[in-house]
Amino acid sequence: MLKLGYKASAEQFAPKPLLDFSVLAEQCGFDSVFISDHFQPWKHTDGHAPSALAWMGALGASTSRIVMGTSVLTPTFRYHPSVVAQVFGTLGSMFPNRVVLGVGTGEGLNEVPSTGMKWPEMKERFARMREALTLIRRLWTEERLSFEGEYYRTENATIYDRPETPVPIYVAGAGPQVAKYAGRSADGFICTSGKAWDLYNKTLLPNVEEGLKLSSKPKPDYDRMIEMKVSFDTDKDRALQDTRLWAALALSAEEKMSVEDPAEMERLADALPVERAASRWIVSNDPDEHIERIKPYIDMGFRHLVFHAPGLDQARFLKLYGEQVLPKLRQRFG
Repeated sequence: MLKLGYKASAEQFAPKPLLDFSVLAEQCGFDSVFISDHFQPWKHTDGHAPSALAWMGALGASTSRIVMGTSVLTPTFRYHPSVVAQVFGTLGSMFPNRVVLGVGTGEGLNEVPSTGMKWPEMKERFARMREALTLIRRLWTEERLSFEGEYYRTENATIYDRPETPVPIYVAGAGPQVAKYAGRSADGFICTSGKAWDLYNKTLLPNVEEGLKLSSKPKPDYDRMIEMKVSFDTDKDRALQDTRLWAALALSAEEKMSVEDPAEMERLADALPVERAASRWIVSNDPDEHIERIKPYIDMGFRHLVFHAPGLDQARFLKLYGEQVLPKLRQRFG
């Protein structure tokens, strides 16, 4: 079954309006809400970085139906894995079957300013994430856990408040190694739209499938989730100009991965022309064009589409998309 979600952009909005938009998303027919988890936003001027963990508690209490999760959280530097296990154990017990822990290996912009650490290479970041998820799962299922890992340790640790069934863990990846791990060891995979087709067809999804084959148990409900970057408005030029607010997404991994200062990230993004800022987005005022440009992702196998809109008027987007696009997607693709 197709699941259609809303991306709550914590970098762009203060906590209360972001909560109001997400409550409206449920009312407009969206199935899920996923919030980004940042210590520093992509931009310094008018940027925001609310605590995703505190915010999700408010969202759960303010809604009744939507599934909510992080897209994505890094459980390895700012957060000790045992703290993540405790927080998501609490959320899962309060809002059963409505919580997802989405994780990734992290970016220096979020982890370096808050810790003063030296940003490690990908090999170490990936190893830390694997060990962190092993520890989190064991804390959810074992009592008085003494854990001795390469990076983390606990001593007689117990998570007292946890759901009857563990919270699903989704892993975000942009390369073959992490994608294969996501298939083998996670409950879902997260990636983003707007990149080269070969990345999805030849690298990410095949490696997810390979990982699923290597898994110790079948996963018939495995979730293939993608953040769909869409800019939709009845005024096409407005939809185009809205993408300027998220020009940072058009920066290459090499351009932004080592940037640790939001002001520098903002400077790099502001220097981009609007055509490049819009290059990652589906920009149109035509609902049918949106559906046709979304269709290739569904054909590839993605069944959980989380829509990220760049504009300031999120209420307008939610109502327009909820009225004009979501019903057509459900009718056509089930």
